[in-house]
Amino acid sequence: MSENERAASRTAVLVCQGRAVADGRVAVGRFSDPVAMQLLRAEERVPVDEVRTGVPPEGWQARSRYESVRACAGVMVPRTVAIDEVLRSRVTGQLVILGSGLDTRAWRLAELARTDVWEVDHPASQRDKRARLTEASQQVLGSEESGRPAVELPLTARSVRFTPVDFAVDDLGTALDGAGHDPSVPTTWLWEGVVPYLTRDEVRATVAALAARTAPGSVLVVNYQTPSTRASVGRLLSRVIGGSITSGEPWRSLWKPQRMAALLAEHDLRVVSDNDLQSLTEALGEATQGRTSLRSGRVAVALAESGAGHEG
Repeated sequence: MSENERAASRTAVLVCQGRAVADGRVAVGRFSDPVAMQLLRAEERVPVDEVRTGVPPEGWQARSRYESVRACAGVMVPRTVAIDEVLRSRVTGQLVILGSGLDTRAWRLAELARTDVWEVDHPASQRDKRARLTEASQQVLGSEESGRPAVELPLTARSVRFTPVDFAVDDLGTALDGAGHDPSVPTTWLWEGVVPYLTRDEVRATVAALAARTAPGSVLVVNYQTPSTRASVGRLLSRVIGGSITSGEPWRSLWKPQRMAALLAEHDLRVVSDNDLQSLTEALGEATQGRTSLRSGRVAVALAESGAGHEG
């Protein structure tokens, strides 16, 4: 498949918008993402500002975008908090983010100061992100007006290595080898917001590929979706009316917790926690009434039992 056959992920933009909406307003002290807004372009910030001020726009298309961003913020807070807490407590020195999108952790988590981060994503999405990082740096410095050269946004991680991979056709292990990942030492694997967009075979192949590079002491954090009639109908309607920016990115596989745990166990990855987003939201003291979609999203944490699949 050619790199040009697919555009950069629009879901990644929506997720970034959701984090930008919630920054400083929801679960203060537990959730924070001041970098998210910097990665958004001017037109993408419009619905963010509208949601933050609570003023819905006129017109059904604008209102649809408003509601999508508002709903996304509610999902992103518990998901982000749960994942960040695992990353803070299980620092391994190597963090691989599969389907990284517009992830900001390498620029905002101080606990990653001694961690090398590999951001793995489709080539088109990575080109888009790197362009946004450059634009954000120019905005911070005012370089276009002052004539000063732009520099990258300051990292909190030790390094970031952009690793282009099309999960449908490319070999993950080969790509990580080329990017300097060391399979002989523990790795934290983060797989957030990707699983639903892959087929079951692609999910299985990705688990096998990462397990083959997983040393004892490694951890996998995986976010996935369980079957939900309400969520499926909602996404179908969005595709039909075309009101959602993610309408062209359908879900391809949904997993029950038992099936996900069994898949991971096949590769010596033992699930030690698996929570739905509704429970995580309630634990943060946030309201969940009327947000049944939170029930289908989950965050699971699995530990490498023996490193049996380790390449080294």
